[in-house]
Amino acid sequence: MHKEIFINESMGETRIAIQEDGQLVEVYIEKQDNHRMVGNVYKGKVENVLPGMQAAFVDVGYELNAFLPFSEIGSDEFIIEENGNKKNRNNRNNKYDNIEVDLKKDQEIYVQVIKEPFAGKGPRVTTEVALPGRLLVLVPNANYIGISKKIWDKYERRRLKKIAQRLREGNIGVIIRTVAEGKSEEHIENDFNQLINNWNKIENKADREEAPVLVYEDLETASSVVRDLLTPDVEKIIIDSKRIYKKTQRYLEDISPSLLDRLELYKLKSPLFESFGIESEIEKVMRPKVWLKSGAYLIIEKTEAMVVVDVNSGRFVGKKLHEENSLKINLEAAREVARQLRLRDLSGLIVIDFIDMKQDENRKKIYHELRKELRKDRAKVAVAPITEFGLLEMTRQRIRVSLLDSMSEECPSCHGSGRIISQETLITRIDHWLRRYKSKHRSLRLRLQLHPQNADYLSGEKKHVLRGLMWQNFVHLKIEENVELPQDEFRFLRTKDGEDVTDEMNLEKDNTG
Repeated sequence: MHKEIFINESMGETRIAIQEDGQLVEVYIEKQDNHRMVGNVYKGKVENVLPGMQAAFVDVGYELNAFLPFSEIGSDEFIIEENGNKKNRNNRNNKYDNIEVDLKKDQEIYVQVIKEPFAGKGPRVTTEVALPGRLLVLVPNANYIGISKKIWDKYERRRLKKIAQRLREGNIGVIIRTVAEGKSEEHIENDFNQLINNWNKIENKADREEAPVLVYEDLETASSVVRDLLTPDVEKIIIDSKRIYKKTQRYLEDISPSLLDRLELYKLKSPLFESFGIESEIEKVMRPKVWLKSGAYLIIEKTEAMVVVDVNSGRFVGKKLHEENSLKINLEAAREVARQLRLRDLSGLIVIDFIDMKQDENRKKIYHELRKELRKDRAKVAVAPITEFGLLEMTRQRIRVSLLDSMSEECPSCHGSGRIISQETLITRIDHWLRRYKSKHRSLRLRLQLHPQNADYLSGEKKHVLRGLMWQNFVHLKIEENVELPQDEFRFLRTKDGEDVTDEMNLEKDNTG
């Protein structure tokens, strides 16, 4: 697989794009004034313990308390059996057990962020702290050695395990990452010592300072991507920022000097992402419609409860039977859906409505094709077979906010619905407002402020409606343009003193309605 990483730094944000075989598959965005929290370690203070929710809330110094599910409590010291004894985590049947915990209000506890805060929810945390290095992951207060499943060679696995056993001391767990394959014992030991130093610094800082306090801050997004994704199969890493380039260069000199020749500083005047066609691909992510090469297309809609993907035949004109045509479109759609989930970083419950197929064998082909493509995804996924209605349900792990949420804000007019009321409905609301107002007041003159487009509409094409509003309510209305008003809003001002009386009547309506 031909893999490339592009890093662009601008005044507002840092963006990282990953291409596989010339196709954009992942994009990471870090805003200058909003650094990511995932990976950060805090000495927090327990605020609430809620057995009914099987969760606790921990103050980590963020504006919202962190959410700690009991299933994320990795330390045995915090788990209690029914008879009051400590319960070994290996004896728990599954994560849905009714877990009892030994946590109390104001108790100090180490937690690590595993999901970013989003939509009014605080960060999600775990007590199982893991410090990632280039070759290893250090898991303090654990007692195991893990080896990446992507390292297949049994002799290499045996060699790496022996190195880890020699390095590991006391209650320290070690996970050997894929990139450690083939690395010398010296390189692995250097990475281990660096991680031990980091943990010692965390404990020293935690001893000196009172909770809640940040005791370890993970790398910025660009550096973490280099650490986690710069594997031997990456052919190029192109950076347009001298600062990030030099930082990455120093990092590779220490960890993987053999990869230095793949590092490239972009010096052309044209923007990096535009030169490689990445900018136009990112712009497409903002749209719900995704065209496929065959002429079919996907519609991707993100709701509060789930993500819905609809597969449509579109302009596709097949030369075969309906079942074969549907299979061809669905196979292409399955591959593109897997890419779009990674690219848009969509998570939670995902429902895909494939084109109906009668043969169970064909439905299984789509299921297996999607699963095969999802193996490229670093996020955890769970996929269910296609139902008799042609629907496939799956879940995808959420670590950070989706790309759409990173790049856009809620529209102040439609408030996320994607639509605003029609001009006719706006006139109806104006009519109802006037009736409520005239039932309480005797003012004969009012100024009606509207968005310029609506002001032209009411003063021109609907002038007879304007006259009807005035006669019916026995009031003179002067239409005024207000460019600052959204298209679905209006303002009423008293002519004699200019006082805005709009909210007065709207409030009265809310109180009575």
